[in-house]
Amino acid sequence: MELEKKEFDIIILGCGPAGLQAAMHAARKRCSVLVLGRIEQSSLYKAHIENYCCVEGVKSGKELLEAGMHQAQMFGVEFLSEDAVKTEANGKEGFLVETESSSFSCLSLIMATGVSRKGLGLKGEKELVGKGISYCVDCDANFYRGARVAVYGNGSAAVHGAITLNEIASKVYLITSGLDISQGLKKALDESGVEVLQPRKIKKLVGQDKLEAVVLDDETKLVVDGLFIELGAKGAMELAAFLGVELDPERFTHIVTDKNQATNIPGIFAAGDICGLPYQMAKAVGEGCIAGLSAGSYCQKLKREAKKQ
Repeated sequence: MELEKKEFDIIILGCGPAGLQAAMHAARKRCSVLVLGRIEQSSLYKAHIENYCCVEGVKSGKELLEAGMHQAQMFGVEFLSEDAVKTEANGKEGFLVETESSSFSCLSLIMATGVSRKGLGLKGEKELVGKGISYCVDCDANFYRGARVAVYGNGSAAVHGAITLNEIASKVYLITSGLDISQGLKKALDESGVEVLQPRKIKKLVGQDKLEAVVLDDETKLVVDGLFIELGAKGAMELAAFLGVELDPERFTHIVTDKNQATNIPGIFAAGDICGLPYQMAKAVGEGCIAGLSAGSYCQKLKREAKKQ
């Protein structure tokens, strides 16, 4: 679907919880808002939420995102189910955003694309997400209380995840091709009771309706209820870097913002997982609220200044 309107006050990249909340608050500041992205690409889409304030019981991420999208539309927010493929500054006029089929201009950008969870690329992996496979220990650990689980990865995220799960699950395996962690974290892992299998890789996933086991490259079969894939994350850093947005100086995987969710580039704001840990819905919504209000105020200021000229 191609929108007739090509100019907006604010364009939001990403329609997860951060992007949707930002859209609502920006629209209520009487700004025209376009949200780009697909809700099914949000890491929340296949998750289940039970620790979000004022929401009782276990809710599906899909349900929450669809409700948020409907709320935003009620405030006049427009949506386009396409990803941004290019962003660039447009002089004093703001920014240009090119999508898969069109291009738009805006006074302000909100980057809320989240981070892309890296998968294993194995047969059946996508189908088993939410049915035994997860990419976020912090999000889903509690659903595996007393269960047998495995964590796959080589870095600190995988090790932290395994240690966390060891306090909840009955048995935890850490499958790794080789750990790249600090000595302090290695000591904590050694003392945790987590069974480390290395150097190993996962060769096959077993199960159709739910994960039943994983097969390693040495043909070892581990019967597990859950597999957490913690290979690190990569967001839309290329889009941010091209605009000169400052990234965290250590790993260059997250966008740096101030308390108003503003980046170092005037008119560009960011919210949610793309701003760093913890990858939690509550944090994303809170930052989205601030980013939407900040971007709205920024646009209003530009409009007032333009009228004076």
